[in-house]
Amino acid sequence: MQYLPATLPFDILEQNHRTLEQQLAAMRFISIETPPKVTVLGVLVAGKDPRHFIPGAYVQFVRFDGEDLADPIKAQKEIDGYITDVIRTLDEIFAVHITTGADVTSRSVEIRHPDYPIVALQQLARNAILHRTYEGTNAPVLIYWFSNRVEIHSPGGPYGRVGKRNFGMPGITDYRNPHLAEAMKNLGYIQRFGIGIQLARKELQKNGNPPPEFVVEDTSIMVVLRRRM
Repeated sequence: MQYLPATLPFDILEQNHRTLEQQLAAMRFISIETPPKVTVLGVLVAGKDPRHFIPGAYVQFVRFDGEDLADPIKAQKEIDGYITDVIRTLDEIFAVHITTGADVTSRSVEIRHPDYPIVALQQLARNAILHRTYEGTNAPVLIYWFSNRVEIHSPGGPYGRVGKRNFGMPGITDYRNPHLAEAMKNLGYIQRFGIGIQLARKELQKNGNPPPEFVVEDTSIMVVLRRRM
């Protein structure tokens, strides 16, 4: 199992004499009832084919050759599998599609800037995977990469104490999927809870991009990142 070595030291694992079923139950990957049932968390983190059981558990990436959905498609990929594989593949896709240009006008030495800071893309995409709803919809997380912007669409609207008016405000956070948040933190994909948007804002500003734009609806959230000009 990929998750245990990533979250517990080897010596502790060696001393752990619990059965595999007990370990899975302790991590909330299966229920404690008899017979046990695999949980949504278990499917997403440790399931061999999460999409088979949760049809919307994937990310659809599309790169358009223009600024509109009707423009030609340059690249597309459906990304599924273990949540670790999804995030790693997304990181690789972002690295491939980011373009870095040179700035030789503002200073005496050449400074190279990407059109999007990869940390901002990572944080906002991971937020979409973490905070989306996995129930009542078969929609994936959508990432549309246009010539002038990137749109990240997440199924499910704001949750709990987060609403349309306070969405994205510092210190205002809640978790539709708290156990998935814990798993992603244990795997190293989240440093601290509730700072993803603020970190993305900081990286965009540092790179010279406009701030992210959020469109918050009852059943979906979209974030728009504008290209650095």
